[in-house]
Amino acid sequence: MLKAAIIPVTPFQQNCALLWDEASLRGSVIDPGGEVERILGAISELKLSIESILLTHGHMDHAGGAAELKEALPGTPPVIGPDRRDAFLLEGLEEQGSKYGLAARNLVPDQWLAEGDTVAIGGEEFGVLHCPGHTPGHVVFVQTRLRVAVVGDVLFRGSVGRTDFPYGDQEALLTAIHGKLLPLGDDIAFLCGHGPGSSFGQERRSNPFLRS
Repeated sequence: MLKAAIIPVTPFQQNCALLWDEASLRGSVIDPGGEVERILGAISELKLSIESILLTHGHMDHAGGAAELKEALPGTPPVIGPDRRDAFLLEGLEEQGSKYGLAARNLVPDQWLAEGDTVAIGGEEFGVLHCPGHTPGHVVFVQTRLRVAVVGDVLFRGSVGRTDFPYGDQEALLTAIHGKLLPLGDDIAFLCGHGPGSSFGQERRSNPFLRS
């Protein structure tokens, strides 16, 4: 059985997620944007063994602490994701952080991800979907048997990811949501990058950004 804990980090209150298997206590950290000591404290308190650090995309509030966290964890677990189209963002994490007075370290992940790949989280296999628009290389993790997804900044309760960046693409974002996420089923619950989670069905019915 997978368990989850959310640790809001940075002034952006980004939802760093811990997902782990309840029996083995093995799991992953998703989107460690900063405040690495807090993340390490939560891992220690829960007695978790971290096998991987997963990134949904290359923004500083999601990836800025990944390099430091990897070095601090036993066994230096690999950093996996996002899609390589976010390489320019990961290469500019320090610059992103400096704009907000926050520490962040540039990063090259141990493994890039692409549509159709899978990642293991707590012994469960999650499918990888490429959902661009917020960033070019944004990915989403989905476990259809457990009816759960981790969507980063693609979709929120009552909103969707920002696309007002030079590389943003609102049409691509909405196409990914309508074409890849919502068809998976109304009952899939999701964790998102900021704020409370929701379900695909709730957002399909009530999210004003998804109305045609």
